[in-house]
Amino acid sequence: MHMPLSEHEKRLLAQMEEALAVDDPRLVSALTGPSKVSRNRVLMAIALVIFGIATLFAGLTFFSDLTLQMAIGLSGFLLALSGSIMMFRAFTSPGALISTSSGGNPKAPRSNKGFGDRLQERWDQRNFGE
Repeated sequence: MHMPLSEHEKRLLAQMEEALAVDDPRLVSALTGPSKVSRNRVLMAIALVIFGIATLFAGLTFFSDLTLQMAIGLSGFLLALSGSIMMFRAFTSPGALISTSSGGNPKAPRSNKGFGDRLQERWDQRNFGE
């Protein structure tokens, strides 16, 4: 059962959205901007699945020792499973999405300030306008 928002709740939500847009515009653009799946991650995942299946069948076909067959088959299965998980995460995890609207250099040099100092600066900027 869904209840619609009241006018007061809609106004509060709009104010919260505006405040977020002012406080952290990069987050807003990353969440609302167009994004695409990383091509390299998908290609690597496909290669892992194919290599894993090939290893699995190679272990079953070319080796007559049961222990060796099991070891190579298990490693092939684990490779294919890893590739499948990587592909699943490439399409579903937010960390795998690349924002196409980012204009800055992601590998720009960082300042020598520590994590706590940067957090304190952000806190001061948001709350005190410094």
